[in-house]
Amino acid sequence: MIYRYSGLDKNGKKVKDKIEASNIDEAKAKLKSNDIYYTKISPENLSFFSNTNLKRKYNISPKELSSLSRELATYIKSGISIVQAIKIAKNHYQNNKKIAIFLNEVFTLLDEGENFYSALSKQNTARLPEFYLESIKVSEDGGILDEVLLELSAYLKEQDRIKKEIKSAFAYPSFMIVVSFFMIAFMLTFVVPQITSIFASMHQELPTPTKIVVTLGEFFKNNWTKIITGLGIFIVLFLVFKKKSKRFSYIVDGIILRLPFFGKLVQKTELARFSYMASLLTKSGVTFVQTVNLSANILNNLVLKKIFLDASKMVVEGKTLSSSLLNYKKNIDFAFIQSIALAEETSEVENVLKNISELYFEENKDKISILLSLLEPALMLLVGGSIGFIVAAMLLPIFSMSIQ
Repeated sequence: MIYRYSGLDKNGKKVKDKIEASNIDEAKAKLKSNDIYYTKISPENLSFFSNTNLKRKYNISPKELSSLSRELATYIKSGISIVQAIKIAKNHYQNNKKIAIFLNEVFTLLDEGENFYSALSKQNTARLPEFYLESIKVSEDGGILDEVLLELSAYLKEQDRIKKEIKSAFAYPSFMIVVSFFMIAFMLTFVVPQITSIFASMHQELPTPTKIVVTLGEFFKNNWTKIITGLGIFIVLFLVFKKKSKRFSYIVDGIILRLPFFGKLVQKTELARFSYMASLLTKSGVTFVQTVNLSANILNNLVLKKIFLDASKMVVEGKTLSSSLLNYKKNIDFAFIQSIALAEETSEVENVLKNISELYFEENKDKISILLSLLEPALMLLVGGSIGFIVAAMLLPIFSMSIQ
């Protein structure tokens, strides 16, 4: 049940918000534990839609979760209990309402006797990654919560950095492709048809390049609304099917892995993410089978995710991960399988996995830099060449007339 309240916080500042509780006594107890002195508290008026549960957990961004994890790790390393660490952290997120509500709920559960893992699992405000929760669970039992929180913070920060780098790197090429498409479409739809009427009055045979451009111009002029509408519908349907249909997503991901250059880039990016997460979970004390399962679930490519989940089932049956992955050499880099085999033989799984992730991340970074350095001039040549071909095609009949 939702209760509305107004009152003062411990600093004497006026507050007005909502709180969820099973009854009014529980609501009052939660406010008291949060150092809020209420002056008014009452059940929220129910509407027609109140019987429908529309509340959804929101995702905490990797950057926010990384920052929070590092802060909590620092407090715990200083000898402060997790309860006090959460209480201190709450004060730093007063301007971030979502994080503040999340921390308030976790603090209340901790104050009621729950451990940190249970509090994170039972809170109904934010959706946390499964690997994050499992790492907290094992590290809390092993007494290395501060170390694992620091590792999780570093991992989340690195993943956020890589994601932003890739987005920014492909922003300019994407912009160039879109602009060039509209420039060429504009010339074919509006400019070429204006010149075509001049050629019609000449009553002479047009050169082949001119015929091609004129035909394209007429096609775009007569069908440009259909083309844009069709393109828009295709993009929307593709995104909907990619999100809703696992079979469709699996097929698309399989095609991506077979693409020249890009397939290897995607494969090694996913293997690097898997390796980093697996090394972190291994360090946290998670069993190897569970490590493979949890690490597989963070992968975006469904083909690779299924391969690792299938391999984990073979590991349960007594096989090694490296021997299980040998059945999927077409989609898994053989060097990765060999490295895993070496790690299993030497019992240095954590260190080898971490080295693999660093190697693949660096290798992909270099490949993306090379790709972008070649892509920009290639796009310029493509755009310039396309426009140049259109202009030349339009000038050819005029040159032929002058020669005659």
